[in-house]
Amino acid sequence: MNDVYLGVIAVAVAVMALIQVAAVVAAMRASRRVADTVTRLEGDLKPIVANLKSMSVDAARTASIASAQAQKAEQLIGDLTTRVNNTVAVVEETVVAPAREAYAVVQGLLAALSAFRQGAQGPARRPSTNEEEDSLFIG
Repeated sequence: MNDVYLGVIAVAVAVMALIQVAAVVAAMRASRRVADTVTRLEGDLKPIVANLKSMSVDAARTASIASAQAQKAEQLIGDLTTRVNNTVAVVEETVVAPAREAYAVVQGLLAALSAFRQGAQGPARRPSTNEEEDSLFIG
């Protein structure tokens, strides 16, 4: 009977060894499939990553150019404002100030003509004292 037990034990050990070998073979196949899948995934992702890198480089370049253009526009607007202010000051000095002076001269001439006209008509009549008192009367 010992021999039978030993035979059963030997068969059981052989079956276990076959199961372990089958498990190792299945694990190797699974690892090979995973490796193939990872390789395909890397191959598919490389162009995407390259495109993302290219897009980020382009975006950075575009942002840099936009920033430089904004600075140039700001400087241009500042220069334009300064030039407009200077032009307005020059126009005021060369046109407005002499025009004011000419207007003052014309007003002076009109006042002088008006004074001459009133002088030609005679002195203005002063109201008599009675008329002055009547206008001051309240009642």
